[in-house]
Amino acid sequence: MKKFRFVLCLVMAALLFCQFALAEAPDASGDPAVTLVYAEVNNLDDTVVGQVALHFAERVNELTGGTVTIDVQGAGVLGSEGDFCDDMIGGIGTIDMARLSVSTLTGYGENGVPKSKLLCLPFTFASRDHFWNFAASDLAQQFMDELYEEGLGLHGLFLGEEGFRHIFCNKPVASLDDLQGLKIRVSTDPTMTGMIEAFGASPTVIAYSELYTSLQSGVVDGAENPVGNYKSQSFYEVAPYMLLDGHQLGVIELVITDAAWNKLTEAQQECLKIAAKECQAYNKELSEKVEEDTLAELGDKITVVEVDKSEWIAKSQDVIAEAIKGYEDLYQQIQDLK
Repeated sequence: MKKFRFVLCLVMAALLFCQFALAEAPDASGDPAVTLVYAEVNNLDDTVVGQVALHFAERVNELTGGTVTIDVQGAGVLGSEGDFCDDMIGGIGTIDMARLSVSTLTGYGENGVPKSKLLCLPFTFASRDHFWNFAASDLAQQFMDELYEEGLGLHGLFLGEEGFRHIFCNKPVASLDDLQGLKIRVSTDPTMTGMIEAFGASPTVIAYSELYTSLQSGVVDGAENPVGNYKSQSFYEVAPYMLLDGHQLGVIELVITDAAWNKLTEAQQECLKIAAKECQAYNKELSEKVEEDTLAELGDKITVVEVDKSEWIAKSQDVIAEAIKGYEDLYQQIQDLK
């Protein structure tokens, strides 16, 4: 019954979004046809971000009367998120738009998009409600505008989240003490590296595409991911021990290149904005449900330990203080939205 009520709510929400969009969207049905390539590193059918991508493509097609086609390329067939950024920011033109982890974006630009870094710090968001209060605020637009203002040639369409990130290992772990000296896979994000070091583990850079085999062979002892991705990538098969530390909310951003944006008419651009707003709402409804259902589905296949976050937060304070230098007021504005 609970599942039925959730599905019913999603359907009703979708109907409301469609009514809003059809009433507000300009007529783009007579505009020139455009196809935009949308890159996604995760699977499309069994991850939050994959389902959001498909929903976005469907709504853009409907709102534009079929004049804009979003060609979603999932499962990392176009490379890693870093490859997506290199392509779009470098002007290669293979990829027109992508769903990116905000942490990936922080390594680009002369200044490394400093505002966006605040969204990737350990324990920035105390809860999902805290994040969605931020995402719905006027403050969020500053972060989306930053990509273009910093000269990356990207426009942010919406901010969302793919769930809280948790640490999982290929050997039993139950506390911070158990992480001491373990090799934990990280991306190239320096903040994540600093956080793993603060936890007493050894950050190890491994390509995401190589993570399963690296966990299986013992090249690394663990990694961190949202629960949905943990399941979709079958990491539970080789790393069945999870600490629900929720050290970071996986903030995501849908971005489009300036070149691709300028291919669109004003009417088509407005339709994309409306579709993005709908997808943001869809993301909000979907993410928490996916995490709850995934943990229940995995059941006795994994060992899950809930932790007292206060110790983890305390360990992260130096990393946070260093990262917010010069942006203390902006960081506090985010905190005030709890």
